[in-house]
Amino acid sequence: MLVLTRKAGESLMIGDDVVVTVLETRGDVVRIGIEAPRSIRVHREEVFRELQTSNREAASPDEDAVRAVTEMLRPAMVEPPGD
Repeated sequence: MLVLTRKAGESLMIGDDVVVTVLETRGDVVRIGIEAPRSIRVHREEVFRELQTSNREAASPDEDAVRAVTEMLRPAMVEPPGD
């Protein structure tokens, strides 16, 4: 991890097109601004982790859902017509 010291109004560059600026500090709270192209997703870490968890859960159906779909797709047992 790179650790930097910045004051309000100072910035740092990430790559060629992301600028992180310290906007304000109040005690142990720091407000930052991030300028990045729209193609780069920027999330708070806790939001990012929640999105990952939700996506993982959505992509991995539980056993009951798998069983229900399997039952729906199983061909019905049909007796041949009588003579």
